[in-house]
Amino acid sequence: MDKLKLAEQTLIDDEYPEFKTGDTVNVHYRVREGDKERIQKFEGLVISRRGSGANQTFMVRKVSASNIGVERIFPLYSPFIAKIELKKQGDIRRSKLYYLRDRQGKAARIKEKDQNQGRVRQLNREAEKKRAANNNDGDSEEE
Repeated sequence: MDKLKLAEQTLIDDEYPEFKTGDTVNVHYRVREGDKERIQKFEGLVISRRGSGANQTFMVRKVSASNIGVERIFPLYSPFIAKIELKKQGDIRRSKLYYLRDRQGKAARIKEKDQNQGRVRQLNREAEKKRAANNNDGDSEEE
């Protein structure tokens, strides 16, 4: 059992800003199409988080053109996630926001926490610093 936890710990890296259910995030996801690889952005509201450790996932919902809701589940520590940007922090009281699926327009909005723009920028900067530090550590080991 200890070996399993040790293996999971190697997969976990804290290079993402801390976000929770109700926050609006922009997920930069690597997509492979044949031999090519590109980064696709998926911006939306985090409606749930589940799991623990390396098996943690989060579900993001965005409303696409003509009011069609699109939900996508991302593994938090996937190597295909290039970056997660925190856009807004929501002021919510529930851990799962599945009720938003039935709502449209203003009824589907989440209140934003007061005076949090500075905090959002700070969390994004800290995540960038961690990512840069991790990239620098990885470069020195390979040489």
